[in-house]
Amino acid sequence: MDRLTSMAVFVRAADLGSFAAVAETMGMSPQMVAKHVVFLEDRVGAALIHRTTRRQSLTDVGRAYYDRCKLVLAEADAADALASDMRSRPQGMLRVNAPMTFGAFSLAPFVTRYLARYPDMQVDLTLNDRFVDPLEEGFDVMVRIGPVEESGLIAHALAPYRVIACAAPAYLAARGVPETPADLERHDCLAYAYWSPSIPCRWVFTRNGREEEVRASGRMRSNDWKALLHAAIEGFGVTLGPESVLSGEIATGRLVRVLGDYEGPVRPMHVLYPAGRRPTVKVRSFVEAVVEEFGAA
Repeated sequence: MDRLTSMAVFVRAADLGSFAAVAETMGMSPQMVAKHVVFLEDRVGAALIHRTTRRQSLTDVGRAYYDRCKLVLAEADAADALASDMRSRPQGMLRVNAPMTFGAFSLAPFVTRYLARYPDMQVDLTLNDRFVDPLEEGFDVMVRIGPVEESGLIAHALAPYRVIACAAPAYLAARGVPETPADLERHDCLAYAYWSPSIPCRWVFTRNGREEEVRASGRMRSNDWKALLHAAIEGFGVTLGPESVLSGEIATGRLVRVLGDYEGPVRPMHVLYPAGRRPTVKVRSFVEAVVEEFGAA
C-alpha cells in the first residue's frame, strides 16, 4: 500500500471518529479503511486506534503518530503545490517599491523587459526615497539601498550601490579640476536634497581607509537627481551620482569623472519581500530576475 495514502486515511479516521465516515468521504469501503490503518499499525508495530463496536479512540502512540502524519501530509501537499506553481507562468499585479534614482534609471528599463517576457504580468512601480513598510503599504517586492535590519523581510543581496563624482568638460575647463574632496568647497556642487532644503548635503569620500567629508553647496539643489544630472551635463557644477548611470555619460564624453583616486559612498543594496509565507510565482520570478540583472558585483 502507499504509505502517504494510508497516513491520509488514518488522519481522516482520527478526525471523523469512524471508519464508515472516512469511507464515505474518501470514496472507499470501510474494509479498505481498516486495511490502511492495519498497514500502518504493522509498520510501526503498535496499535494506533482503539476500536470497539461502539466507538474508537487514539492510543498514546496513535496520538503522537497522528501529529507527525499531519506534518508529513502538509509537507507533501506543499511540495506538490510548489511543483505546480513552478510550472505556471507569472500573472497578475505586482506592486514594487524602489528608490527614485535607481528606480528611474535602472529598474524601470528592467521592468519593461520583464513585462515583455511575461505578457500576463502587470507592475505598479512606486519610486520614493522614504522608508516604507511593505505590509502596511501593500508592496510585494522592494529594492532598498542601505542596511536591512527588519527580521520580517527576506533579503537577496544585489551589487553594491556605488557613487562617483563627475562634471562637464566645459565646467572643469573654466573652474579647474578638484584634486581632493576639500577642493569641492570652492566648486558649485549639485546637491541632492533628500527631504528638506534646511538639511545640509554632505559628501563623503574614502582613500586608503581614511574618510574625508565635505559640505556640498552650490547654485542648484533638487530632490530629483535627474534634474541634477541635466545641470551637470549643461556645465553648472559637480554632481555625485550612481556609477551605473554616470559611466554611460563618461563614455560619451559629456561628463568627466573627478576625484578618481577616491572612492565615493558605497552602500549595500537588496531586493526584499515579506517573510512568513511562501512567495507566489510572480514574486519569485521577479525577484530572481532582479538578482540576475543587478546581482553581479
